[in-house]
Amino acid sequence: MAITGNQVSIAKEFLLKGEVVAVPTETVYGLAGNALDEKAVLLIFEIKNRPSFDPLIVHTDSLEKVKTFVSDLPEKAQRLAEHFWPGPLTLLLQKKSIVPDLVTSGLDTVAVRIPDHPLILELLRSLEFPLAAPSANPFGYISPTTAAHVNAQLGAKIPYILDGGECEIGIESTIVGFEDEDVVIYRLGGLAIDEIERVVGKVKMMPHSSSDPKAPGMLKSHYAPRKPLFLNYKEAFGESTQAESTGYLLFENFICGVPKENQRVLSRTGDMREAAHNLFAYLRELDALPVERILAERPPMKGLGLAINDRLQRASFSEEE
Repeated sequence: MAITGNQVSIAKEFLLKGEVVAVPTETVYGLAGNALDEKAVLLIFEIKNRPSFDPLIVHTDSLEKVKTFVSDLPEKAQRLAEHFWPGPLTLLLQKKSIVPDLVTSGLDTVAVRIPDHPLILELLRSLEFPLAAPSANPFGYISPTTAAHVNAQLGAKIPYILDGGECEIGIESTIVGFEDEDVVIYRLGGLAIDEIERVVGKVKMMPHSSSDPKAPGMLKSHYAPRKPLFLNYKEAFGESTQAESTGYLLFENFICGVPKENQRVLSRTGDMREAAHNLFAYLRELDALPVERILAERPPMKGLGLAINDRLQRASFSEEE
């Protein structure tokens, strides 16, 4: 298992040697390496077993540093950065040649964000290079929101986990790109669309891609537990599905007649932020139960509910659908 601790200096030491470590952010834990070092970036792909056509997000700690590796910052991008950085917002920007093509999967845009967590910000401030840091989990599985989640899955493959406690938001960042005058949402996430629209006006939505994603996190099948997950259980299975071999992910209320230990409720008060915070952790807990399948209830399609439903939809996706 990996060494776990909260010492930024140790994480920095490994990174300077070209190694990869796990780091906390406000969204999920990331698997971080020097974004300008192709060998370190390749190690990230190898550890995650991530396909090379799925680009990575680059993290840094200031807008001034961002400008050293992107060639253009549109006016609307500048406004969004000033409003929401540090925070759960990733911007797709034209890259400079200093950013390896491996990071961007050959695209001429790079996904960039400034995360909002004191430990990773301290680490980033101490480094002369940005960090490529996709979620610290095997590719396609549920994203980690605690150091323990990382250690359970990747602890044998990395030397150090920088432990920053439980992630505050619990789902990945919202990814925003720019096409001419249009602001485009490439991935729903921890920053709600209505908050973005208050700053830059109406936005467009980009559909997901199964083979040629234009940004990180756009694959149709992703964030999935090992057990099969089904959505809209009431429509699919009726009210009578109460087998002990079934786990339930519910939005607000428990179900009568079902073993309570087989149920997880995202928010008893209907709070979308609490629901997003609990989503991945509860999926992991249900996946670890002695059940054969997981039935999930969709939350309302508003605010962060859009991002929660996006994750559930892709966690349930199969090529047979």
